[in-house]
Amino acid sequence: MKRLSFMLATLAATSALHAAPQVEVVATGLNNPRGLAFAPNGQLFVAEAGSGGNGRCLVLADGRTACYGETGALTRVDPRGVNPPKRIITGLPSVAGQPDGFGGTGPQNIAFSRDGRAALAMGLGADAPARNGVGRKAWLFGKVLQLSLHGGPVLAAADIATYEFTHNPVPGGADSNPNGVALASGQTVVADAGANAVFGIAANRSITTLAAFPPRLVPAPPSLALPPGATIPMQSVPTTVVDGRDGWLYVGELTGFPFPVGGANVYRMAPDGTLLQTYASGFTNIVALAFDSWQRLYVLEIGNGPSFGAPPLRPPGRLIRVNPDGSRTVVYDQLFYPGGLAIGEDNAAYVTNNGVVPGPIPGGQFAAGGTVLRIRLD
Repeated sequence: MKRLSFMLATLAATSALHAAPQVEVVATGLNNPRGLAFAPNGQLFVAEAGSGGNGRCLVLADGRTACYGETGALTRVDPRGVNPPKRIITGLPSVAGQPDGFGGTGPQNIAFSRDGRAALAMGLGADAPARNGVGRKAWLFGKVLQLSLHGGPVLAAADIATYEFTHNPVPGGADSNPNGVALASGQTVVADAGANAVFGIAANRSITTLAAFPPRLVPAPPSLALPPGATIPMQSVPTTVVDGRDGWLYVGELTGFPFPVGGANVYRMAPDGTLLQTYASGFTNIVALAFDSWQRLYVLEIGNGPSFGAPPLRPPGRLIRVNPDGSRTVVYDQLFYPGGLAIGEDNAAYVTNNGVVPGPIPGGQFAAGGTVLRIRLD
């Protein structure tokens, strides 16, 4: 499964559970919230993937049918939780299964440069031709959009889906799902969870493949009833990329089926793609990465291995810190399908939770819809 529908030596895998951190809900009512990021002015923005709509439908690469609507948005969130969320850009394209709208695809992630420019990654989950004729804004799927906090139009900076369809850096069926985005080293860097690749977009909008992540063999799960010791190929599925501010880019992987516990890695790569190394291993279903002001790495896991049902990953999601000695601290482990992670200057982690939920659903677990949590860090 290629889609998200996600050290030179392996670090020590010791986990340390501390007292439960202070956790606050600072935003509610969000519609499939995914990646989030702080702008240079301290404002926090979250990409809402939307819940699709009653428009034309397409079949995604994972076999699901999703229908079009213009319900995606870019939303400003008050990190203090005082003011309600405010949608700054609305009417962005989205596709989701109907009628519930769970697990939509649309605006997937947002990143800012130090001068206030922003890149917004638009998901797809299919090959580039699949978006044709789906809706009037469907041409934005699979692209990276440029915008500025200082005003001006929203521009389509690069067509990742068409590039992937043409070059297909990891052999197999064409599939593009831009999910992670970073502005670093004078370029826009995109983790494409469909292509199993990381792409770089130059200032002139040209695209290059910085890294490709081919399948690797893993033990076959018992559910396949294969002979003892049998292995099967597992997709890598890079979901996130961040600027480590140390001259490296860091990439986290979801992995594909069979979604083995402990099977996901964090890689570090040179900004030009000339060197790729395993930085840390032993994680499960990584969806986001972030560094704090002490350069400690935080890893957000969307799930805890396969559920062999719908949805395909079992909760809970977890926020994990990689300590300087290589040990792991589970910061918080009561997340349901989190979608994004950002570290604030207030020494807190901001996490989108209920990231596959299409807004408030009265009378149950999802009454608050998608949310943003503030998790106090040590």
